[in-house]
Amino acid sequence: MIKGFGGVFWRTKNLDVVKKWYSDVLKINIEDNWNGTVIKPDPENATIFSFFTGDDGYFPTDQQVMLNFQVHNMDDMMQQLGVPLVKEKEESEFGKFIWIEDPDGRLVELWEK
Repeated sequence: MIKGFGGVFWRTKNLDVVKKWYSDVLKINIEDNWNGTVIKPDPENATIFSFFTGDDGYFPTDQQVMLNFQVHNMDDMMQQLGVPLVKEKEESEFGKFIWIEDPDGRLVELWEK
């Protein structure tokens, strides 16, 4: 059901310093307009690696990292989850998204592109 990692979203206290470090040390090109990059291990799977400021509301501010998993079929995934959704399914030009919580209360994002 899980295709691969869709993204790793990471909070930072100093966005510019962290972006520069990852660029200089690991040679990862972090784009300025969305503070991330796409790592594409194969043609059918891409992983978004992106930084968020401490107060960005995309995921809970008390959560330092949010994982995003790519799924093959969102509707099938939703039928088999067995846990409630934290937010309603969203669809956009980027794909379909749902959010669930793990046992520790961490938000986990599922994505079908």
